[in-house]
Amino acid sequence: MQGTVATYDAATRSGVLLLDDGTELAFPTRAFDASGLRLLRLGQRLRVETDAAGDVIRVTLPTMS
Repeated sequence: MQGTVATYDAATRSGVLLLDDGTELAFPTRAFDASGLRLLRLGQRLRVETDAAGDVIRVTLPTMS
């Protein structure tokens, strides 16, 4: 699943993605920390990984695996 960064707080390293269907999906600090990324920009495309419960566990660039 992919989305676009709608908000990002560099202090907390968390934010909200806007999915392709218009749904907002918040990602917590631990999902950003698992990404290996250093920062995000508004409008940036990200790939979203979720667990079985639907919680975001990692956000990465679409080109990263």
